[in-house]
Amino acid sequence: MGMGFTAKTKENTTNNNTSSNTNSSESWGMGFLFIFFPEEHCNNNNNNILKKKPSNISLSSSSFKSINNTILKHSNSSHLLSKAQSTISICALLIFITLLLFTLSTFEPTNSISTRPVSSSTRNPFFQHALQGMGSLYRRGTRGMNNFIVAHVTESVTVNELRLFLRLVHRTGFTCKSDIAFIFSSKTNSFDNVILEENTSFLKLVSAYNNDEKNNYTLSSDPTRFEISGKKEKESGEPIWGRKIRSSNEENGNVTESTRLSYGSVVSFDVDELDPENALSGFLEHVPMSLRRWACYPMLLGRVRRNYKYVMLVDVKEYIVLGDPLSQLKNRSPESVILTTMPSKKKEKKFVNSGIILGGARGVRRLANAMLTDIARVIMQHKKRNSVSELVLFNQLVGNEFILKNVNLIVSSESIHELSSLTGLNSNSKSGSNSFSISKIPIVRRGNSNLDISYVFKKYLCSSPLDSIAYSDC
Repeated sequence: MGMGFTAKTKENTTNNNTSSNTNSSESWGMGFLFIFFPEEHCNNNNNNILKKKPSNISLSSSSFKSINNTILKHSNSSHLLSKAQSTISICALLIFITLLLFTLSTFEPTNSISTRPVSSSTRNPFFQHALQGMGSLYRRGTRGMNNFIVAHVTESVTVNELRLFLRLVHRTGFTCKSDIAFIFSSKTNSFDNVILEENTSFLKLVSAYNNDEKNNYTLSSDPTRFEISGKKEKESGEPIWGRKIRSSNEENGNVTESTRLSYGSVVSFDVDELDPENALSGFLEHVPMSLRRWACYPMLLGRVRRNYKYVMLVDVKEYIVLGDPLSQLKNRSPESVILTTMPSKKKEKKFVNSGIILGGARGVRRLANAMLTDIARVIMQHKKRNSVSELVLFNQLVGNEFILKNVNLIVSSESIHELSSLTGLNSNSKSGSNSFSISKIPIVRRGNSNLDISYVFKKYLCSSPLDSIAYSDC
């Protein structure tokens, strides 16, 4: 009896131990599952396992390990797939944002928008860039031009002075074969408005005049100079300013012999665009426009060096264009530069004029580069740096043959005429343009005359009935 009881007790003890071990293993396996998997991922699996497993069946530790490994592999695969999808989504979003920013940064409005009037309170944001993300395009010309006018606008230039300068450039026919770029020390909305208004008036005027009325076209004897055949227009190429616009005829290759208008582009730049570092600021406390313009020419002329044959640098404040000054450069080398002298008394030394410079594109660019270098050199050696005169510096450079050995300088013995010296300006004659002797004078200097320049020229600019259609102030 004792032995049987003992055996039975052992057997019961063994069974209890086995059951305890089994329960312990089961609890360990289930705990392992809950540690590695969230409740929402494990509940379904655990419920399925428990439903299939009878309550009186004991599972071994190896069975739970196998189950755990299977579930772990499935969970890891799902996790990796979810992570991959997230990574792909983020990359796609970054690519989309990059493309969107690139599109917005390169957006440029059409020409029709660029002709809108400028608000008086803020700069007009609708102008196209003139060249390589810089400048403002007021009018895109009809073809590529050989001549390039670079007109710098000093701090003291008024709206009326700018208006008169541009109107005369248009009316004398200079822009029929020339592009013009203004360099502003600080551009305002009023300047933008003036340029847009004069461009619009000019186009109205050219469209209104025909061959029968050309004798009434004051200051420009033949308006047909603005006409050009379609074939010649194609040969001269596209303007370099703004975006290229293709017409349906060009796309189909059907450029006919029809007559079209020929006029150049009108653009402008701020000094901070062409001279972003203000190259001379390290030498002077305040760099005036008369000096800083020389730091602007190398960038501007360097970027257009293959597009123009002749270049004119002119001061809007001091000079008025009445003809085609660049015509005297025919048959000259690209390195040629023509300079003029300033009026002076007999005993006084004549100064070479720095406000008007004509020459081949290569020669003018080399002269500008040399002038910028010489300004920096002289200012560094000068004790009173702020008292350095641009005119004196320019004349010192012209006298240095070694520095300008690669420039063919031609100094004209004749001085530019003063405005007051023109016949008919001081008279009260109403005989018309015959008393206004300008046919052989392409450019004049305003000088210190007390003449009301706007009044004097308005008498001749508003002599035709059609002028009042084009110009609101006639």
